[in-house]
Amino acid sequence: MTKDAFESAVERHQHRVFTFASYFLADRSEAEDVTQEVLIKLWRKRAMIRSERLGGWLLKVTRNACYDRLRRRQSAARVFSKDADEAVFDLAASAQAGPEELTRASELKRWLGKAVSALNEPQRSIVILREIQGLSYQEICEVLGLPITTVRVALHRARRRLRESLREVHDNVSAA
Repeated sequence: MTKDAFESAVERHQHRVFTFASYFLADRSEAEDVTQEVLIKLWRKRAMIRSERLGGWLLKVTRNACYDRLRRRQSAARVFSKDADEAVFDLAASAQAGPEELTRASELKRWLGKAVSALNEPQRSIVILREIQGLSYQEICEVLGLPITTVRVALHRARRRLRESLREVHDNVSAA
């Protein structure tokens, strides 16, 4: 991989790496550090990585780097926070949104963060990769090293848990 190809790859994949790390670690600063570590690793291993497998390789390395960070933190229970990438929910609230819409979007973000953090692995990673990153099932299989059936079943179960959790939140809000 030439320097120009490397720069092009960084431009194409940097946001995806950062977003995954940000959701996984729930810490913007650590996500920036992980992104930098992953891109340095890409530079060092650039001669060994085939371009068609680059996206999957980057996300696999990012996931491993995130696990390393969590181990160092000794706090695996905290996997999502209010400091996570706000871009997803910025889309939900338009520029003309009033205070009520912004409040609802903020509450939804907090709920979603708690619900995703409650998911077990590999469900958490699969939800982030599929629903937030927009990866295909095949790409998720390559990143996580899982068979497609496992990915589909885990995603189905994770979505069901998230729906049940949303139902509980909605029932509690309605009862108040």
